[in-house]
Amino acid sequence: MKKIYDIKDIDCAHCALKIENELNDDKKIKLAQVNFMTQKVVIESDESIEASYLDKIAKSIEKEVTITTIQENNHEEESNKISIKHVLLLFGIALMVLTYYLNQTKVIELNIYTLLMVFSYVLIAYDIILRAIKNLWQGQMFDENVLMVIATVGALFLAEYIEAAAVMVFYQIGEYFQDMAVNRSRKSIQSLLDLKPKIVHLFIDNDIKDIHPDDIDIKNILFIKPGEMIPTDAVLIEGETSFDFSAITGESMPVESQLNLELPAGVINLDKPIKVEVTAKFKDSSLQKMIDFVESNSMKKAKAEKFITKFAKYYTPIVVGIAFMLAFLVPLILTWLTSDAYTSLVTTYIERSLIFLVISCPCALVLSIPLSFYAGIGLSSKNGILVKSGSDLEVLKDIEHFVFDKTGTLTKGQFSVVETINYQQEDTLFYAALLESISTHPIAQSIVKSYKGNISSYQLENAVEHFSKGVSAIYEHSEITVGNKSFFDELHIELKEIDSQALIIYVAKDREIIGHIKLEDELKPQSEKLITDLKKMNKKVSLVTGDHPKIAQYIGNKLGISDVYAGVKPTEKAEIVTKIKETEKVAFIGDGVNDAMVLISANLGISMGSLGSDVAIEASDIVIVNDDPYLIKKAIHVSKQTYINVIQNITLALGIKVIVLALGAFGLANMWMAIFADVGVSLLAVLNAMRLLYKK
Repeated sequence: MKKIYDIKDIDCAHCALKIENELNDDKKIKLAQVNFMTQKVVIESDESIEASYLDKIAKSIEKEVTITTIQENNHEEESNKISIKHVLLLFGIALMVLTYYLNQTKVIELNIYTLLMVFSYVLIAYDIILRAIKNLWQGQMFDENVLMVIATVGALFLAEYIEAAAVMVFYQIGEYFQDMAVNRSRKSIQSLLDLKPKIVHLFIDNDIKDIHPDDIDIKNILFIKPGEMIPTDAVLIEGETSFDFSAITGESMPVESQLNLELPAGVINLDKPIKVEVTAKFKDSSLQKMIDFVESNSMKKAKAEKFITKFAKYYTPIVVGIAFMLAFLVPLILTWLTSDAYTSLVTTYIERSLIFLVISCPCALVLSIPLSFYAGIGLSSKNGILVKSGSDLEVLKDIEHFVFDKTGTLTKGQFSVVETINYQQEDTLFYAALLESISTHPIAQSIVKSYKGNISSYQLENAVEHFSKGVSAIYEHSEITVGNKSFFDELHIELKEIDSQALIIYVAKDREIIGHIKLEDELKPQSEKLITDLKKMNKKVSLVTGDHPKIAQYIGNKLGISDVYAGVKPTEKAEIVTKIKETEKVAFIGDGVNDAMVLISANLGISMGSLGSDVAIEASDIVIVNDDPYLIKKAIHVSKQTYINVIQNITLALGIKVIVLALGAFGLANMWMAIFADVGVSLLAVLNAMRLLYKK
């Protein structure tokens, strides 16, 4: 079984990887995945594992880390912990500056100066020192905290007090900027969304009782009000209404009710109250299975942080080894080659090795890649684009093939009148709007909305709504009929053949046809522009939908998409995308529950946020908050800008470090140069990354 937990107070991607490795070493756990960006832990095990058990393992690596069930968050405690750290840091910096000033003006003696500087060093670096001691105790020699403490404690012994304290100050500042960037992007990513209904209405003994969805049993009768979602798989047993299947099948038109109609969880009841009979418990419903599938696979994201941490894993032992040889082996060789005393050479080269350690600390390298991606995520969020991880943003620039769902993605998912044809000198739209004003059906409301004049259903006599067919009434002594072709065929009213993929509503007066109204699922304003621009960028574009082939092809033609797949089921969508994925990097853009599996199957999943289903948003890597498809073009631009920033930061971090490392090895770099090469470069990387946030 798989289960998801929260993980809090985790410092960095390196810490996440160490905790993940420790969890995977536990015999009870088959597979553990720790996601630093989303602060989630997924555990796969043959037995149920309590959060307290995982928390104990995590605390053996990082004492401050807490693993809880998803319901046990405590943000207040986290906030208080951060504020205490900041107060001590600021006090330590103030004491360091004051002590240095008093020493420069000869106000205090050397021993008092030494004592105060060491005390300020401890205040500034206490948390780093504690982490370093703990890591050393656990045998983790090559940790960035250990490197910083060894180098700065060595500087203290060499009486380089201000340098030792300054290294820790700038290191803490670098960590602060890192935390700020990570937390900012986390606030932009609202990923885990709860689709599960809070209550359901159980119909029992001619009464309605509200119960929890988990208490639903097979054969239970549920009462579903208009506007409510079918909570679990069921069949219709009583009532006439229409259903919105768009989130499940992608079908844009409302589905009219009929007895024993199968209703999967997630379908919306549009018009009237109904009763349904449950065919599956909530935990076994198609919707819950989709949610479980999504949650189990969502942790396969955000690989960029792991990559850079693995790089640091090999980089750090190498530079520590070089520093050790520089401190002890080089003096030994020089003593053998020259007549200089070994003791004096060791003192000189120990100082060089400490400088070397500060320079070689992987902080800037660990920061350089994720910070640029986090800033790119921040820039995206300012433009209404939520990106779940840096690796998702990186993938976007390389996408070759964009596959779109239709309803709610490229179209609004709402019908509107696009054309009214009058066969005689009669106002077809007026008659249609007048009669449809008595109906709550979505198509009827679209017709009423399109008529700009004044209408009143009180003018009608003997008005009757013929469910799923149309409306008839007497108006000014004339019989008016409005409805679809099947309704008119039943009434034996002769129609003109119309060859159109659009929905046609006919209007008759005294059993004689006077005109028709054409309705279409309206394109979003920017859809055509997006498709045109993607083609200009040499990207391939396809349309995949569960809608009727004629409607799908019609929309494809309007947008200039020749590659159209229509009438496909959710599993078939995933198969189509998987096939494309064999030869090209593919992104799928959708919004319905049925899109969750295909969103995960693609190299990149993009969902529409405000109209999209919660489970589709959870499955996706990028969420378009305001449903504007053209933001995909902007997201591609941000992805490219972010990649350029990443290359700049890597070049900056590695380039300066290599130069100053070489200078340090030959004694041409002092501790201040080392501070710049480590913390200074980190800050430059942060500032360069933050430039992305201010790009237009």
